[in-house]
Amino acid sequence: YLRKPSDIKTLAAQQKRLLETLWPLLKPGGQLLYVTCSVFAEENHLQIKKFLADNKDAQEEILAVNWGHALPNGRQILPGEDNLDGFYYACLSKKN
Repeated sequence: YLRKPSDIKTLAAQQKRLLETLWPLLKPGGQLLYVTCSVFAEENHLQIKKFLADNKDAQEEILAVNWGHALPNGRQILPGEDNLDGFYYACLSKKN
């Protein structure tokens, strides 16, 4: 209820810039945990899907956890589940 539809595009662009800026700083073999407090696909699994397509040295690491819902890329917790807000997680690693 806090966001307007126009916010999603702006926030997704900002998150894309963050990923693109931080990724070169990660050493080969390193891991990056991408987390948002959002339930919107544009900020979450679609963001990671595009990042993986654009960065051939990136791969998703499957999170071996039993919370949330598995998505094509990452995991989503929906608002109200286990008394939590909505969150998204994806673990990326940089290939050697």
